[in-house]
Amino acid sequence: MTARSDKSAALGVSIVEDDEDIRSNLAHLISRAGDLRLVGEYDSAENALAQIPAAVPAVVLMDINLPGMNGIECVRRLKAALPKVQIIMLTVYEDSDRIFQSLQAGASGYLLKRTPGAKILESIRDVHAGGSPMNSHIARRVVQFFNQIPRGGSGLESLSDREKEVLEQLSRGRLYKEIADGLGISLDTVRKHLQSVYQKLHVHSRTEAVVKYLQH
Repeated sequence: MTARSDKSAALGVSIVEDDEDIRSNLAHLISRAGDLRLVGEYDSAENALAQIPAAVPAVVLMDINLPGMNGIECVRRLKAALPKVQIIMLTVYEDSDRIFQSLQAGASGYLLKRTPGAKILESIRDVHAGGSPMNSHIARRVVQFFNQIPRGGSGLESLSDREKEVLEQLSRGRLYKEIADGLGISLDTVRKHLQSVYQKLHVHSRTEAVVKYLQH
């Protein structure tokens, strides 16, 4: 479709959405954010796969229901081409099956399309910083999947009270900024607590940490 680039130092974002009005609204929202830069907008998975690898965005907003190839398969192929790209799925339904499939394919989280603009922008920043916007229903689906895999001790007993509070907030799908505001601590402190949580639980992602928490 089209590629736009003005703020070269800002965080690059691409949109894959077949609904022209939604795509236009998202493009306008991102273009107005001073720290974000719209590097591409596409109406199909096929167009996205052909052009996104050259644009190298940091974050991609991906519709699940696309004509032709669906968004889940597009995520799988994009992550193979750009392992570091962070992908947030967009959906009009809380369809846990498809959203869980997208997480397995490599997406970092999901947003409902009715999500307020400010929340979408915050989620883009958060996912780039290591967050993963995720509904509690999706977390439960992830737990069901990992329950089939043999595991050792949880490691939860080694967490401090504050680390457990942060992990509890993570399990509720809170963004890093929301956790910081809710607990009255800085964003940097939230990230430091999470690094400690990951080390103690022997995990490498928010999803894995939430899975261990919900299992126990």
